[in-house]
Amino acid sequence: MATVNQKLAKRIKDLRAEHNLTQEKLAELSGVDYKHIQLLESSKAPSAKLDTLEKLAKAFKISLSKLINF
Repeated sequence: MATVNQKLAKRIKDLRAEHNLTQEKLAELSGVDYKHIQLLESSKAPSAKLDTLEKLAKAFKISLSKLINF
């Protein structure tokens, strides 16, 4: 079974694809460093901080609860 971090990694990757965003563009829109987005989308993704999740949700124009709805 996938961990929460792995599920979040897939969710971010899927949302980014839905919005036709590159990791670089998502970084620009969210204010989250590009390398950190790469790390969050990786198979060994670290735990994300709440403020990072809020920034990503805002960049996708969705609520935080929708971002973590997996």
